[in-house]
Amino acid sequence: MTGPVLRPLEVAWTVPFGPAEGVDPLPRGRTGLRRAFEDVVRPALERGPCVVSFSGGRDSSVVLALAAHVARREGLPLPIPLTHRFPGLPESAEDAEQELVVRHLGLTDWSRPTWDAEFDLTGPLARTVLARHGVLPPFNLHFHEPVVEAAAGGSVLTGVGGDELFVPVRRSVPARVAAGRRALRVGEVPALLASIATPDPVRAVKIAATLPVGYPWLTPEGARSLRRALAREAAAEPLSWSRSVRTRIWPGRRLQLHRGALTALGRAHDVMVENPFCAGPVLAAAAGDLGAAGPRSRARELDALVGDLLPPAVLHRTGKATFDGAFWTGAAREFVEGWDGRLPAEFDGIVDPEALHREWARPRPDAHSFALLQTVLLRTLAVTPPAPGPGGRPAGR
Repeated sequence: MTGPVLRPLEVAWTVPFGPAEGVDPLPRGRTGLRRAFEDVVRPALERGPCVVSFSGGRDSSVVLALAAHVARREGLPLPIPLTHRFPGLPESAEDAEQELVVRHLGLTDWSRPTWDAEFDLTGPLARTVLARHGVLPPFNLHFHEPVVEAAAGGSVLTGVGGDELFVPVRRSVPARVAAGRRALRVGEVPALLASIATPDPVRAVKIAATLPVGYPWLTPEGARSLRRALAREAAAEPLSWSRSVRTRIWPGRRLQLHRGALTALGRAHDVMVENPFCAGPVLAAAAGDLGAAGPRSRARELDALVGDLLPPAVLHRTGKATFDGAFWTGAAREFVEGWDGRLPAEFDGIVDPEALHREWARPRPDAHSFALLQTVLLRTLAVTPPAPGPGGRPAGR
């Protein structure tokens, strides 16, 4: 097994946290955000076929638009959008939005495999990825297995990281006041001064007291440990958004392990995987362009980035498809019904197996428990090889 290794407390709620070892902070960006995006996308286009994991949401639409723009300008082969379709999952349907983007960009080569239950957390795709790499973040990493398989020998571009790029710092009001983006109201002065002057350890205690960690499968000690760890991380966040991007988000385990997992997935098929929204040069450029106060709004920043390439209806939309139902089907329910209730020793004192089993008995369990399910499944795979080979096969096209 290869790939990033999750710590027990991270597996217990499925998300990495804290700083990654050996990752330096980003330097200040030297180019504008649009230029940085184009520079990151170009190498993927030069290594064809270049497949774009395209859901029709804003982030994947931006990546596809920029890739098509750079390809035409540089005389390179056009990117190929690949869109998973789930006829039995209405909440995942974005046909109209997808068709609007593809039609607007003038792309004719569009792969749209149709799936049923193949992406179940205990299904053939998940088993293939787990057997090859172990438990990696995110829990739905196998969603991209058919994408990298389709790009064998070439490249894949994803929209991963778009959500994180436009998140303000926790103390956004002081940051915006300090940057001169908004006026300070009289009633905000005490809270502003306290926010700036309070030492990180004291702020961590205050954050921990109010931080919700409502995962019933965690033991009281497991919940306390997670709450304290997340509070320490939140308290250490810089006041400046640009500094936070360079010194906290980029070197963070959440971003680095996610990028590393996708890289490992691509390597198995000789595919270069790039995630422009969370590429180092793009984050550095965003820190330079958006400054200490950070993004004004997601729609506004996307307008500035690709308003010449995509219609406002795409960039200003607020809803998005969900695919959670694709990961928890009858197969997963049957698997957990046969679970013997045992977990590896490293989860002793952190996870309550009986409470975990109750969570998995719900019609739609909390996705924060899914890395634990993958851990249980992986233990099964140690004696039971996964059925069909890498990637499985779509149900139809």
